[in-house]
Amino acid sequence: MEVRVIRVEARTVVNVLLIVLGFVLLLAVIWLSRQVLTWILVALFLALALNPAVEFFQRIGIKRRGHAAALASLLTLLGILGLFALFVPTLVDEANDFVGAVPDYVEDISEGRGPIGDLVERYDLVDRVRQAVEEGGASSVLGLSGTALSVTKGVITAIVAAVTIAFMTFFMLLEGPRWVERFYALLPESSQERSQRIGNRIYRTVGGYVTGNLLISVIAGIISTLVLLVTGVSYAVALGLLVAILDLVPLAGATLAAIIVTTVAFIDQGWVVGVIVLAFFLVYQQLENHVLQPVVYSRTVQLSPLAILIAVLIGAKLAGVLGALGAIPIAGTVQVLMVEWLQARRERLAPTSTAPP
Repeated sequence: MEVRVIRVEARTVVNVLLIVLGFVLLLAVIWLSRQVLTWILVALFLALALNPAVEFFQRIGIKRRGHAAALASLLTLLGILGLFALFVPTLVDEANDFVGAVPDYVEDISEGRGPIGDLVERYDLVDRVRQAVEEGGASSVLGLSGTALSVTKGVITAIVAAVTIAFMTFFMLLEGPRWVERFYALLPESSQERSQRIGNRIYRTVGGYVTGNLLISVIAGIISTLVLLVTGVSYAVALGLLVAILDLVPLAGATLAAIIVTTVAFIDQGWVVGVIVLAFFLVYQQLENHVLQPVVYSRTVQLSPLAILIAVLIGAKLAGVLGALGAIPIAGTVQVLMVEWLQARRERLAPTSTAPP
């Protein structure tokens, strides 16, 4: 039996080890900078959503892109401030009313009145909380020692994130086309036209997703506010605005909004209204997930409803909220690449598949 000896050079082993080490370091850097990468993705989505406005301003006479980007950013900021100016007075009044009603809620709960009070009295929650406070203090019940620090860190992080995302969005609007042109210039001249066509289609896909997501969130906020107004739940405007904001987050956001609003409805109006609000959110979330989202995204992203549902489920399973958020634009990008690949393949095989007369 002949024995074959395969010799591996030391340089090959070193190269393989360096490649593996570089890949591990890359994964480590991505993991450590995941928060910054999330900010970059959010800024990219916002830039894609605002870029049509920048191009519109350039078409109507503002030739310099910097001026058009500044005008689009300023109008967006004014729109946000106008929205806050429209809702903040109502929000402040309702928040003050809510704060004033908290002692009554606490008294009802402690005395066993109302639906929540019945549950508290049935399971002796007041006595259990009082016993825990006597044994370990309030911090053992609420985690006050770490809660204040966590809230402070969360507020600071949110402020830093908002400012950073705003500046990154503006610079992406300002320098984005130059970066894209430089990328196309690095490609072979024969493939530049096709690459530009693919890039434009991907841009329309991602921009359509951002527009569709905003539209669905606005619809959710308006319908929720109307239902809360009809059922007589207090703080309807504030809660509707909360639903619209949380609905921007796929899957988890709508569920969290439903839990908060339903809890307020139970406490404020009792079992009947609470059950009605809960039923509304259960039905609406099914309609939004299986009807509204597929219909809107099929028009804005040009994906079939089945592909949208599969993409969101797979993205949520792989990466949670971020996976669900990026699943639809990624699926649209994959569809664009597949269509272009099939078209190029047909063009390449067309001359050879034609039989001579």
